[in-house]
Amino acid sequence: MIRSPVLVDLDRLLGELDSLACFSDAPSPAVTRIVFTPADRAARSFLLERFWEAGLEVRQDAIGNFFARWEGLEPGLPAVATGSHIDAIPYAGRYDGTVGVLGGLEAIRALRASGFRPRRPVELIVFTAEEPTRFGVGCLGSRALSGALDPNTLARLRDADGRTLDEVRREAGYTAPLESVVKRPGAYAAFVELHIEQGPHLERSGVPIGIVEAIAAPAGLRVWLEGPGGHAGTVPMHERHDPLLSGARIALGVEAAVLREGSEDTVGTVGVFDVHPGAINSIPRRVRLEIDVRDVDENRRDRVLARIRAAIHEAAGERGVHHRIEELYRDGPARSDAALLEAIEATCLELGIPFLRMKSRAYHDTVFMARLCPVAMIFIPCREGLSHCPEEYASPENIAWGVRVLAGTLARLAS
Repeated sequence: MIRSPVLVDLDRLLGELDSLACFSDAPSPAVTRIVFTPADRAARSFLLERFWEAGLEVRQDAIGNFFARWEGLEPGLPAVATGSHIDAIPYAGRYDGTVGVLGGLEAIRALRASGFRPRRPVELIVFTAEEPTRFGVGCLGSRALSGALDPNTLARLRDADGRTLDEVRREAGYTAPLESVVKRPGAYAAFVELHIEQGPHLERSGVPIGIVEAIAAPAGLRVWLEGPGGHAGTVPMHERHDPLLSGARIALGVEAAVLREGSEDTVGTVGVFDVHPGAINSIPRRVRLEIDVRDVDENRRDRVLARIRAAIHEAAGERGVHHRIEELYRDGPARSDAALLEAIEATCLELGIPFLRMKSRAYHDTVFMARLCPVAMIFIPCREGLSHCPEEYASPENIAWGVRVLAGTLARLAS
């Protein structure tokens, strides 16, 4: 175990978080860092330098996942892993994902400085494209790593400019076959992700550490609605087949389908409502909705999806609007491993830091790492629960506590 206290160099860590935030396509304090753009590639180079400085062995796979390894006393054993992502949606904040990456690096540096020697290797993973911004599917790196998406399907994913993932990744220098990314179950002994909560529960409770017991399973639908359109002044109201009005009914139907379950863990969102042609004097001809539904209970979530599909058919039928439904993804929830939860809890008790057991309704790479090994997550508070916006903020004190808890947990698991 650890022979001397683990000391976190908080000034170094905060400086690295600030430096990483500068690699952005949006002005400060916002961060926009889309996968494989120049800003993302520059941020990757910054991280590589930090990993090399820390004396870690670094490799990258065919989709751009990074693996920074601290070799253990028994190198043949499966590694204990931690990590997160560095990509950021447009006009996001600087802590989502990055606290888990740079905090994971600082945890390893602190353990090394304490004189601790792991029996198992410890590996820091930086996952490619946790956010769905560019290719419409989240957690690309961890999906590929766990085999959750067929390599041929991955290769054909396209961005808004029509460029395939295969084309873009090769341009960024990742040219190996995508099949080489996949790892088998048991490749890791455990995976623990440090992350900001992205919700208000911890801050409202005045508790600095959340121990995540379950992560919600998301499902996504894309709905196309089409009508004949027409001039806003000349088509009588009773003769219209307006897809926007059908779409409005569907959006309200999503809310009703979710609320019917009566659970705080069930949430649904219409995040995209795109209208064509978008002219004030034209009846809409085509509408696209994108719907996100998630829950820690897969059966409950799927009941909601069934109600939403029924609402779509009804709303389109009553106005004579053509409709098409595309299922974008439907993933299973992840449950944290009991032994990992106990390890995190024991670390908190040893440090004398309060904690809460909780659930995550946000989506994380841990969901897919659960296909490969036992998993768990450590949450720290973020101010007012705000995330995915420039106002996103985690206090230095809470970041430091999160890193200390992660370091102690990694030491337990790697011993």
